[in-house]
Amino acid sequence: MSLALIVLLPFIGALFPAFLIRGGRNACAYGTGSFTLVALILLLVQAPAVFGGEVLQARFEWLPQLGLNVNFFLDGLGFLFALLILGIGLLIILYARFYLSPQDPMGRFYVYLMLFQGAMVGIVLSDNILLLLIFWELTSLSSFLLIGYWRQMPEARQGARMALAVTGGGGLALIGGMILLGQIAGSYNLSDILQAGDQIRSSDLYLPALLLILTGAFAKSAQFPLHFWLPHAMSAPTPVSAYLHSATMVKAGVFLLARVWPALSGTPEWFYIVASFGLATMIIAAWIAVFKDDLKALLAFSTVSHLGLITMLFGFGTPLAAMAGVFHIINHATFKAALFMSAGIVDHEAHTRDIRRLGGLLTLMPITATLAMVAAASMAGIPLLNGFISKEMMLEEAVHTSYLGQGWIVPVFATLGAVLSVAYAARFVFHVFLGPVRDDYPHKPHDPPIGMWLPVFVLVSLVVLIGLMPALIAGPLVHVTTDAVTGGNTPDYHLAIWHGFTPALFMSMIALGGGLILLALYYPVKSVREAFPRPEAKVIYETTIDTLARLARKLTNVAHNGSLQRYLSIMLAAIIAAGFLAFFNAAPPAPGERELVPFNWPGLVAWVLLAAVLGAMMVFHHQRLFALILIGVVGLVVALTFFYFSAPDLALTQISVEVVTVVLMLLALNFLPKETPRESSGFRKVRDLTLAGFAGIGVTGLVYAVLTRGFETISDYHLAQSKPGGGGTNVVNVILVDFRGFDTFGEIIVLGIAALGIYALLDSALRGPAQTRLANWVPEGIRAMDAHPFILVIATRVLLPLALMVGVYIFLRGHNEPGGGFIAGLVVSIALLMQYMASGFSWAHHRLRIDYHGLIGAGVLAAGLTGVGAWFAGRPFLTSDYTYVHLPVIGEFELATALLFDIGVFLTVVGAVMLALANLSRIGERVDAAYEAQEKAAKSGEA
Repeated sequence: MSLALIVLLPFIGALFPAFLIRGGRNACAYGTGSFTLVALILLLVQAPAVFGGEVLQARFEWLPQLGLNVNFFLDGLGFLFALLILGIGLLIILYARFYLSPQDPMGRFYVYLMLFQGAMVGIVLSDNILLLLIFWELTSLSSFLLIGYWRQMPEARQGARMALAVTGGGGLALIGGMILLGQIAGSYNLSDILQAGDQIRSSDLYLPALLLILTGAFAKSAQFPLHFWLPHAMSAPTPVSAYLHSATMVKAGVFLLARVWPALSGTPEWFYIVASFGLATMIIAAWIAVFKDDLKALLAFSTVSHLGLITMLFGFGTPLAAMAGVFHIINHATFKAALFMSAGIVDHEAHTRDIRRLGGLLTLMPITATLAMVAAASMAGIPLLNGFISKEMMLEEAVHTSYLGQGWIVPVFATLGAVLSVAYAARFVFHVFLGPVRDDYPHKPHDPPIGMWLPVFVLVSLVVLIGLMPALIAGPLVHVTTDAVTGGNTPDYHLAIWHGFTPALFMSMIALGGGLILLALYYPVKSVREAFPRPEAKVIYETTIDTLARLARKLTNVAHNGSLQRYLSIMLAAIIAAGFLAFFNAAPPAPGERELVPFNWPGLVAWVLLAAVLGAMMVFHHQRLFALILIGVVGLVVALTFFYFSAPDLALTQISVEVVTVVLMLLALNFLPKETPRESSGFRKVRDLTLAGFAGIGVTGLVYAVLTRGFETISDYHLAQSKPGGGGTNVVNVILVDFRGFDTFGEIIVLGIAALGIYALLDSALRGPAQTRLANWVPEGIRAMDAHPFILVIATRVLLPLALMVGVYIFLRGHNEPGGGFIAGLVVSIALLMQYMASGFSWAHHRLRIDYHGLIGAGVLAAGLTGVGAWFAGRPFLTSDYTYVHLPVIGEFELATALLFDIGVFLTVVGAVMLALANLSRIGERVDAAYEAQEKAAKSGEA
């Protein structure tokens, strides 16, 4: 339970900032941080078990039939990443309190941040890959909100869209890869998948799954050529950038590589794809970072480079390389978060991030400069700092890695990447903090309040402590994490500052000297670089997007001309073609073994009547009233068919639905012309007739094939279990309110939504230009002198209580005899409809003052609460229960929870029908008023 709570706490914390901000900025920041702090404490409580080698699990069933369960597990890898996410997240919350200006909506910022934090914790603790995918996509959505936080800035909106497009597209690839992985392993639980490495690597689907998974991981961790989105995400506030680059989002990709390492690594495909892309990303991004003039852009490309380094290490596929990757994840998180927060302080105090306008800040901002210079030295790999040790481990592994049979390729390029990392780290230090103090800063810089530099101090302290005492501070965490990555195959390795005179040491010396030389030659090298054309990823991305958008618009304009008939004809033609193609490509069909039902005259008469009515519909469909009558006849024939096949419930429902729909449509037709315009051309008629003919042939053949062959049915189960399982003898009703209650619940929700849609459409007729047209509308033909015949008025009012009693009777008997909430709702609706028709809209509407919106809501709520009630008995949602009660005189009768569910169905049906009718009545009142005004005007004119 504690694992689930660790994941849930950030999401719970996201509910409060919008309210806490009313108590002030401090209350908002500290209240939000308390949720992260509690989650961090809960995580640390599990540390002894994790460091003892245990794997903690929490499992909750959700949709086990689909393999989707809420399963969490905590091992060394999950512990490390959760520690980084929550620990650095806590520092970011404190830092943001002082960084954000009073004009920035702090409550909204913390809501987005906590959603992002919760999604990341969910990723690293998920034991179900489908659940992991949900959290994965949630990080893309929440990072979109964070990157676009300053939505008034065009670059923020563009950066957010770019990040969402790239990471979202990668997420789609990851979904496919993870599903393939689950199919290969036979389970969607990560703990099972990680044990099936041999089975996965030997599968024919290994390579497709690998490519899709790596696409998702590379997109998230900004690996070349999908690296360009990350630098453009720097338009976000600095707290977001610091969090994004150090512990979240981009680390999700390398986390995924580490998580699937036992299952996917160890093959040439893994080595050449992962190591190659990682090495290329490391060098290309580092080269770009050297020449960036924006502080955050320099740090952003340095992040891409270090992510490439980590990816390359995991790509090597050896346990020692995996250990180096794990250690560098820790080190990079500490110094990169400190560097980004330092850059934010510089921007906050100097009002610029342009390196060309900075320099000499060590004198003006000694605290910030000292902290930033130490963090930058760690990024460069200077001895006695944590970055030096993991860089040495990387170079050592590069020395022992052969690429395409050549042992020099990886060491040379790894050293080149290290040279460039020293160069951009040195530029960060020398061009920003050293040198003479300038007199043209946009704003006079000075050190910020302690709230801004204290988080940086905490991180830089870790940089120094890990660098000085790596085995003591980071050794146990690195060991237990590497155990989780390698499946327990952690090699014997002692983290230390000094390992003697090794090739890696000499490569580090070359990197240090080469980086300083490159910085000394910075301006000449920059001039040479700018003299040659170079591709810009942003331009390529924007050109690609614009080209795809233009192509999409052209295709849309060709395919979508606004004709519903055209869309339906294309869709129907495709379905018919697919059906006939499958039929002709299959083996010749064998005759069915079931005998045909004997011929009977009533069935023939009904079929002929139905065919005649449908033929008449084709001819006379322009005459709206006649077409509506023909529709009613079709419904009646269908109801008779239900009666013939011994389905009284379906027949009652069909008749009730027909009456309600025909009456409502009659009322609606009162405001429409008598005939529809004739718009179909001869070609369209031939096309539609052809499609209808082939569809009819196909459906007829399919029905004939099904009816002449034996098949298994679940009706026997329902018949046998209706009484003992649902407590009712009416199988149809028991199915609706018990066996398939979830379907019925969904259907009444859809019915309520449809009623609200009708309400919205009719409500628009009472506003704007439509209202003007309605006021000037003149009904066709001559109105009856007596719009409300006296006999009809008296008959409907007398029949109303009787009809209501019939509705109640049908409702109460529904569980054991034909009836139920749906039919009863229709019967009551018909009774009320007749009042409107007989006595007029205005008379009925003013006497039946009910909030039909509330009636629909009450129905859905009643049905939902009935389903929830099953949880208290430890049963699945919407499981009904029943008992029998004996009372004197009355005798024994049944009490079932299905009755409460049926009440919800009843209320929803009545509310939906009456909501549509009430809006028709509002239009009718307007029309009557307009008609009477026209008549008065005509009479006064005659006078």
